[in-house]
Amino acid sequence: MTSTFPLPTLFSRALATASKALNLPTVDDRTQELIQSAVTDLKELNRRVAALSLFSSNEVLEDISTRNLVYLFARCVLAEVQNRVKTTDRDERMTVLKQTQVHLRLFIHDLDTYCIVPEVERVLYAQSASSIKDAAKRREVKIKQFRAEKDLRARIEAVRKRRKQTPMGDLSQTDFDLIRSLLPSTEAPQVSDEDEDEDDSETDEILREVILLLLRLNYAQAYSQLESMDQELELLCSAPPPPSPGPPADERKNRHKEEDDMWKLDAQSRIGESGPLLDSNGKPLRPFTILPAGASDRARLQAQVFGPGHRLPTMSIDEYLKIEQERGNIITGGGPQSEEQPTSSEQLAIDSEMDGVFGEMKSEEKRQKDEQWAQFKDANPRGAGNTMNRG
Repeated sequence: MTSTFPLPTLFSRALATASKALNLPTVDDRTQELIQSAVTDLKELNRRVAALSLFSSNEVLEDISTRNLVYLFARCVLAEVQNRVKTTDRDERMTVLKQTQVHLRLFIHDLDTYCIVPEVERVLYAQSASSIKDAAKRREVKIKQFRAEKDLRARIEAVRKRRKQTPMGDLSQTDFDLIRSLLPSTEAPQVSDEDEDEDDSETDEILREVILLLLRLNYAQAYSQLESMDQELELLCSAPPPPSPGPPADERKNRHKEEDDMWKLDAQSRIGESGPLLDSNGKPLRPFTILPAGASDRARLQAQVFGPGHRLPTMSIDEYLKIEQERGNIITGGGPQSEEQPTSSEQLAIDSEMDGVFGEMKSEEKRQKDEQWAQFKDANPRGAGNTMNRG
């Protein structure tokens, strides 16, 4: 049973199982078995930590030993592992998210109780970037949070190098493995002289510094996860409810058949052509054709079935030009031949010089035209219409 294992062994086994499941697909049954095993161990670990009263609100950070300080990660790890539990419907996922949020808030409360995180970082991480309306301020807050996390990682990396441990940049090592490396050994330390006491004291100080820095890093990540979970819960609450189970297949098939029969004609009409066309509900009782009653109109419409979709020409271009010319809509003349022909005044002068009655008529017409022109010039002297240049 898990209650018989020491706390370091129980926590180490849970972290190793969670680390193994982290690199596997969440939907696989094998992964879910590992996750359930890790969740069971972590819940037992939290229960035993509470039963042993390793942490109390009456204590300060200096009162907690480095050996017990690492168990503050238990709630955070439990939240991370429980969030990977596979769910099948919306309500189940919402339940998992709410339980995960409870563990994260308890983890944040524990760190706030012992003042592990500085006040500046607490104020920075408590700001929800998604709730800030101004895009510039939201971007500035995200940049500050990212830089703070980056600085913590760099400091953890520097301290780990002092402990001569594997760097955090190693792709094969997860955050669970990093926490696991901080667990105390189950073997009792063997102290022989003062040099070893000094080495153990120095090692304990470095280990405590790594644990505190990593707790601050997980504190920042906990706030980020809470914000993401709040957004997911909002989406799940606004999602439409799942469709209710429909009627049996036979009943649904019969209903579709009845609906189809309402708009389909029977293969063999039971009523003759002389019977009524529709029943009292408006359902057709026999086949019918929507066409004019006259045979000539029916033949004309039938001939147009396979005709072109556009209007065809009714005459040739030459026929059209001939009709337009008869209407007087085409202007003729012009060119060199028209330039060589005399004008109307020149032609009138030529005709007036001819002998005979025709010449006399043209002569009189020319005289009247000259007289009208002389009267016009007398009535309209040169410059009479120029009113713009008068002084």
